[in-house]
Amino acid sequence: MHDRKRILVTGGAGFLGSHLCERLVNEGNDVICMDNFRTSAKRNIRHLMDNNYFEFIRHDIIEPIFIECDQIYNLACPASPIWYQQDPIYTTKTSIYGAFNCLGIAKRTGARILQTSTSEVYGDPEMHPQKEEYRGNVNQIGPRACYDEGKRVAETLFFDYHRQHKVDIKVMRIFNTYGPRMDMGDGRVVSNFIVQALNGDDITIYGDGSQTRSFCYVDDLIEGMIRLMNSRDGFTGPVNIGNPGEFTIKELAEKVIEMTDSKSKIIYKELPVDDPTQRKPDISLARKELGWEPKIALEEGLKKTIEYFKGRIKELEEIEQK
Repeated sequence: MHDRKRILVTGGAGFLGSHLCERLVNEGNDVICMDNFRTSAKRNIRHLMDNNYFEFIRHDIIEPIFIECDQIYNLACPASPIWYQQDPIYTTKTSIYGAFNCLGIAKRTGARILQTSTSEVYGDPEMHPQKEEYRGNVNQIGPRACYDEGKRVAETLFFDYHRQHKVDIKVMRIFNTYGPRMDMGDGRVVSNFIVQALNGDDITIYGDGSQTRSFCYVDDLIEGMIRLMNSRDGFTGPVNIGNPGEFTIKELAEKVIEMTDSKSKIIYKELPVDDPTQRKPDISLARKELGWEPKIALEEGLKKTIEYFKGRIKELEEIEQK
C-alpha cells in the first residue's frame, strides 16, 4: 500500500514543477500545486486539473500562506536569465521571502522541505567539475546576482532553520536541465537553439562557443529530486543533481542543426557579463547517498524535446490562422 502524502509544490506550473506534480500525482499522492503564472503556464498543468489527487492554488510565495502538508518542494523562482534579470528585485524577493514562507510552513507542520537551489551558486567556477563543498566565485553586484545570491541566501536560511528550529531540510543544486514544457522564449540555450533551428533562423552563440555545459533531461532530474526528498534522515545535502556529460555550446548547436535537419547558420555574439565558462557537476555524492545518476543520453533527450517544440510551433501557427 502506497503511503499517500499531502505534498506542496511551489512553482508547480513551471517547467520542472509540472513534471514533478505529474510524477507525484501518478504515484498516488495528494498534490497542492502553487503558482502565480508569472513565468509559468496553465497549459503545463491543464492535463492534471481533473485529477482528484491534484489541487491548484494561485498564490505568490512572497506572501505568507497557511497550508497543512507532509512535504514541501520549493521550486518557486524565475529560473532563466531573461526572466530573472527582467525584475531582479522581484527575483531576490522570491528566493528569500519564498524561502522564509516555505520554511515557516515546514516549522509549523513538521513537514520535510526540499529547496531547489542551483549550480549558479558556484558562479564562474574555479573548481572543475564542481563539488558540493566548493563555495563559489560569484559577482555579488553583477546582473546575475539577483538569482545567484538569492539562491545562496535561501540555502543559508534552510540550514539556519535546520540548526535553530530542527526543520527537516533537503537542498539540491540543479544543473542545466531541458525537456518538454520549457518555454519557447525563456532564453535558455537548448530551447533557443531548437526553436531557431526549427524556424530556419540563425543559431545565436554568445562567445566563441567553447564554453561548456552539462545537460540533464527532465525525467532524470525529477527522479533525483524525489530520491533526495525521501533520502535517509539526517542527510540534508546540498547535493548536485545534473548530468556530468560535458559539451561545448558549439557542439550542442551543431547537434541540434543535424537532428532538426535545419539549414540554420551559426552566428556569434558577445558573451554576457558573468556568464560561466565551465559548468559540470561532480555527482559522486548523489551516486553514494541516492543511488542516482542520469540515464538519458543527450541525443535521446533532444529528440523528445525537439518533438515537443515542433508541436508547440504548430499550435501557435494554428492559433494565428484562426
